Amino acid sequence: MEWTDEGIVLSARKHGESAVIASLLTREHGRHPGLVRGGAGARARGLYQPGNRVMAQWRGRLAEHLGSYRCELARSTAAGVLDDALALAVLRAACSVTETALPERHPYGRVYDALAALLDAVAAGERGLVALYVRWEVVLLAEIGYGLDLSQCAATGRNDNLAYVSPKTGRAVSLSAGEPYRDSLLILPGFLAGALPPGGSVPQGDLLAGLRLTGHFLDRHVLSLGIKPPAPRRQLETMVAAPRRPTIY
Repeated sequence: MEWTDEGIVLSARKHGESAVIASLLTREHGRHPGLVRGGAGARARGLYQPGNRVMAQWRGRLAEHLGSYRCELARSTAAGVLDDALALAVLRAACSVTETALPERHPYGRVYDALAALLDAVAAGERGLVALYVRWEVVLLAEIGYGLDLSQCAATGRNDNLAYVSPKTGRAVSLSAGEPYRDSLLILPGFLAGALPPGGSVPQGDLLAGLRLTGHFLDRHVLSLGIKPPAPRRQLETMVAAPRRPTIY
């Protein structure tokens, strides 16, 4: 059988002398691996970089087989951010979390669109990339069945002064209702409770709180079977937590 689809490269690991096994997030066929003959060669190596957008043709005798890919580059993302450590960290974290969190061969159209939008922001050099990344993880959690309810306070039903999130239910809690339990609640940063600040400038503490919030639910629901958070995700959080960085764009 055979199909053609647009895809985002998540990873490519060497297989044998010259081939790679590429993992793509495709719009219609979900996260899907495939063998690329000659993919480790100098001519093709730049094509299968995480974050690149491709048009992919997959062939296999049966749908459940690994099959093989032939891809054409539609848009290169990674090459344009090699000198931007933060943008590259966001790109790598998004691709690695996608590969870890999504089951194979199940379409997630909203996750695909949200990841494509995040990578477009990375390629364009937009500010607020870490905040956009955290918002993307919120979309990912919702699409795999573990959505957060940040619309109103779980205790009062009101939507003002939301400040915390329950680590058990994923529901928002207001400042007054959560104050007695603040030590056991997760912080809800302002950029998740409302719009991004003008210019995309978000305080370092809010970014770190956002990463820890979505990271908690990824760990609990997605990585709970002994799977560690992927290294690029941990590296991004470490970068954001680094001292003497009062504001990160």
